Amino acid sequence: MAFQDNPGFARRTLLAGGGAAVLAAPAVHAQGSAASAPIKIGLVAVLTGPAASLGTHLRDGWMLGMRHLDTKLGGRRVETIVIDDELRPDVAVTKVRAALERDKVDFVVGVVFSNILGAIIRPVTDSGTFLISTNAGPSTLAGRGCSPYFFTTSYNNDQVHSVMGQVAQDSNYRRVFVLTPNYQAGRDAVAGFKSKFQGTVVDEVYVPLTQMDFSAELAKIASLRPDAVFTFMPGGLGVNLVKQYRQAGLATIPFLSTFTVDEATLPAQGEAALGFYAAASWAPNMDNPANQAFVRDFEGVYNYVPASYAAQSYDAARLLDSAVKKVGGNFTDKNALRNAIAAADFQSVRGPFRFGINQYPVQDFWQLQVARRPDGRFQTETVRKVLSANIDPWAPECRMPVRI
Repeated sequence: MAFQDNPGFARRTLLAGGGAAVLAAPAVHAQGSAASAPIKIGLVAVLTGPAASLGTHLRDGWMLGMRHLDTKLGGRRVETIVIDDELRPDVAVTKVRAALERDKVDFVVGVVFSNILGAIIRPVTDSGTFLISTNAGPSTLAGRGCSPYFFTTSYNNDQVHSVMGQVAQDSNYRRVFVLTPNYQAGRDAVAGFKSKFQGTVVDEVYVPLTQMDFSAELAKIASLRPDAVFTFMPGGLGVNLVKQYRQAGLATIPFLSTFTVDEATLPAQGEAALGFYAAASWAPNMDNPANQAFVRDFEGVYNYVPASYAAQSYDAARLLDSAVKKVGGNFTDKNALRNAIAAADFQSVRGPFRFGINQYPVQDFWQLQVARRPDGRFQTETVRKVLSANIDPWAPECRMPVRI
């Protein structure tokens, strides 16, 4: 997918052999102090294949953050090296290693999918580089696998899915069909849902991340006639599932989902997704000044409605800006930098936001529903707050060192 140019950013050359684009203001040449050199950010996102729309949101959210910050973090100029992970762990590791070893990036930011994060976490953190995930939040890194070099501005995977478990429970659904992809985030989805839902899971189906035809699964749903369906199907999987679900005449069975109907997939799903439910810690219609400015300017620059992938990346830019300010642009003291990030001294588009002991957010979660706006565009909108200042279930298992 081609990069969308926007005012304020000069598009530079492809890095030889790395498959990454460098996006920056004119380079500032360091003379004497390292603090005068531009900060280098390795931005990891899937930008090819059926899931490219998710990575596009992630990338554009970061870039809007840079635009609002005049391409600076804490007053220092920034170079963003965009790394297309291609949704292939081996490719992601090769490109991220190049960014660390050759390009000497100061931070790695981004990552849509948990399997990509699982592949790159060790190379990044073992190098003493901070990794800020703006989407993937696997349980494996929230508990015993927590790292002082790892933060996420999104969530623990279990949390979002537990919202739908609570919704199903509150709605008195007794029999639910569960459908997710067969990888870590899919298993986290099921665990999160079951943590709140006390009824019967009539079937628990896992499909490949490449699956696009759901006729067999839909036939099962039709025969079992559950009270509701819970699914997590990101990107192109979600587009096809929603269309096929509606075409199969199953829309009378409540469709409870996470990362299946959102602003990254709604342009392709259209009316097929109307009325379907989702869960998230953010929605475009949230009424706070930071979010209103973010959504207005994002649509003005990119001409589409932002999804949570964009919002969480935008927050990451604001988070790092606050941290770099606190340390005066000097990264030599890793503990000071870590503490500055952990302080989360910025205005999130979600409203209340802080980090827990495992450096995952403590935040509110909402039930959302797909709606058509007056301008004809589709977006998710808040229905009700389901979880308040929620701490993820794995945090008590994290034994985070006080110092690096």
